[in-house]
Amino acid sequence: MGVSVDELLEMLDRLPEVAQSEGGNWISLKVRGKGFGYLWQETETVGLKATIEEQIALVAERPEVFEVQFTAGRFGWVVVHLAKIDPEELFELVTEAWCLTAPKGLVDAHEAGR
Repeated sequence: MGVSVDELLEMLDRLPEVAQSEGGNWISLKVRGKGFGYLWQETETVGLKATIEEQIALVAERPEVFEVQFTAGRFGWVVVHLAKIDPEELFELVTEAWCLTAPKGLVDAHEAGR
């Protein structure tokens, strides 16, 4: 159980057109210039874009793993503690955040190629 920062970064290579950029104490995760996540290496946490409903459900179900980061419009960002999450579940959440952000044509092409 648990995912290292390096393992998370390797997961990102499995999604098309992910760009990383330094943002001070964090690394921004973007697809075509739009953010879907933030990695804080020092605290070994990642903030991911989700629907508000998913944010609420994750935090309610396992507050030791997930916490509310913020909400923006119809999205609820969630902080994930990497040491407390299964790699498959994390990749599913990263993929979901990417899909909520990437252009539809890119998502469709990615899903068709799986």
